[in-house]
Amino acid sequence: MTIMLDGPRRPAHSGKADSLVVLLHGHFANGEDLISLADILGETLPGAAFAAPNAVEQMAYPGPPAYRWFELSRRDPEEYIAGTRSAAPALDSFLDSELQRLGLPTDRLALVGFSQGTMMALHVGLRRKTAPAAIVGLSGVIAGADKLRDEIVCRPPVLLMHGSHDEVIPVGALYLTREAIAKAGVPVDCHVCDGLGHGIDDDVVERTQAFLVRHLKAQAAV
Repeated sequence: MTIMLDGPRRPAHSGKADSLVVLLHGHFANGEDLISLADILGETLPGAAFAAPNAVEQMAYPGPPAYRWFELSRRDPEEYIAGTRSAAPALDSFLDSELQRLGLPTDRLALVGFSQGTMMALHVGLRRKTAPAAIVGLSGVIAGADKLRDEIVCRPPVLLMHGSHDEVIPVGALYLTREAIAKAGVPVDCHVCDGLGHGIDDDVVERTQAFLVRHLKAQAAV
């Protein structure tokens, strides 16, 4: 049975949604970690509704609720692809449900992932029957790079950003991910954030905002 995801949401600033931006948090976090981005991103995307689902598995932890998309014990490529495949149906179902709830066509979707959430955004986003308008991957890495060309279904524009001083997922992950998705025919932009660790700064937010505006607004105008 597919797990039903839930998490914080923000309605469109305009009052009527013309697009949906889904924010996917990293390991040992929750949807509240990223939903505040909606307040900033929504300034130039007034028609965008935002959702930040909690991941599939709640972790045993005495503090605030913490979730993960899949277990990270070995941190190797096989664990990554097995984990993303396991969590993908729940995320796919959530995306379909949110689009239906808002009365939006399936191409009015953008995915923004951070860390483990980037793995999920790329895995699910590149296998959707209808291409999302855009995918943004922050401080993450692709799962199953060697399998993508055989499994890819759609080729939405992708923006990858990574801190030069990321201590959790080294910046080399950006280059590996860029090469894999470019070889699969996906249009990809990249940016290395000088001095940034495993996190999100103002530069990342501004570039994410500009990328989403470019692709969501351009698509809406067609």
